[in-house]
Amino acid sequence: MRQLRRLLDRAGEPFQKGGRLERYHPLYEAVDSFFYAPGDTTKTGAHVRDAMDLKRMMILVVVSLVPCVLMALYNTGLQANLVIDPARTDALEGWRHALLQGLGIGYDPSSIFANMAHGALYFLPLYIVTMVVGLTWEVLFAVVRRIEVNEGFFVTGLLYPLILPPDLPLWMAALGISFGVVIAKEVFGGTGMNFVNPALAARAFVFFAYPAQMSGDPVWVAAPTDVRIDGWTAPTPLAEMRLGYGPIETQGLSWWDAFLGFIPGSLGETSALACLVGAVIIIVTGVGSWRTMAAVVVGTIGMAGLFNLIGSETNYWYGMPFWWHMVLGSWAFATVFMVTDPVTSPFTDAGKWVYGIIIGAMIVLIRVVNPAYPESVMLVILFMNVMAPLIDQVFVRANIKRRQARHG
Repeated sequence: MRQLRRLLDRAGEPFQKGGRLERYHPLYEAVDSFFYAPGDTTKTGAHVRDAMDLKRMMILVVVSLVPCVLMALYNTGLQANLVIDPARTDALEGWRHALLQGLGIGYDPSSIFANMAHGALYFLPLYIVTMVVGLTWEVLFAVVRRIEVNEGFFVTGLLYPLILPPDLPLWMAALGISFGVVIAKEVFGGTGMNFVNPALAARAFVFFAYPAQMSGDPVWVAAPTDVRIDGWTAPTPLAEMRLGYGPIETQGLSWWDAFLGFIPGSLGETSALACLVGAVIIIVTGVGSWRTMAAVVVGTIGMAGLFNLIGSETNYWYGMPFWWHMVLGSWAFATVFMVTDPVTSPFTDAGKWVYGIIIGAMIVLIRVVNPAYPESVMLVILFMNVMAPLIDQVFVRANIKRRQARHG
């Protein structure tokens, strides 16, 4: 705080920039560099030239997330409107329901507009809180360090609310993103220095600090339990299998519903189709590694096939084919947007294959064998984030030895 006070006290002092005398204000410089490309560039020496810079890369990732955002709005509202008893809407309380009823939007699950509007009232507050709190921390650290704020948080700020349940209290979301930005990112130096994904670290913090608000049936559907249709429960398909409801094919859920995303779950993770569209965008533009995604697919197919061959009369998970694993939980979302994070994943091509195969295999392994926790994607990726430097080191050292042996 003392350093921050000294910097703010210097606001207004003259300084030289671009050959002209200007006034220094660290807060202005931090915010300005977040929205605009900084003018400071190197002038001499040999450089690799590329049209893709950090700002363009982050914006392309945001564009690739748009289908998931749209599906988050629609499916969140759809799941809520499906379980709300039309005869009990007068008992609904809170500003969201007051706004929906005051505007005459209602709760018709067959109305695209009603579903989008209802879902937006849950997603937008989480997104706004995430951006305000996260950007505050980003600007604060930029001011203290006298560096420019980059646009990396645009991606983290959009990823984080998409992996949360719709009914999470806003103050918990604020605590989570604070942990993700400060502890998982800024204390290690900021963008490009973090060794774990900040959005996943933020979600892990909320999950372990407030497990009741991050698990269980009610949190996945944004509708009060006292106005739901009698007898209606809303666990995720993964939780239904863990509760012993039987094989996934007997639960009244079609594979196409899961692929399209019309199931309970985190805000933006339910639609494999939306994630597939995002995958095409980041692969074509070169932002994401197709090798890492393909490796996760290979690991998932291999481990699921192994358990299918082993079989079990008491554990239905042994018989789940790989194509079901790929549309349930956060498998698709994590494979496209989390596993491919260039900062926390290996940079060697061979390392990408090893990294992705292990992630795909471990996801299936924990889903099948673990008796209590059906969704393991978040923790598997965080674990492999820590292992990524070791994987790279193995392949880099092996490459060095091969070159030394070849050239004597």
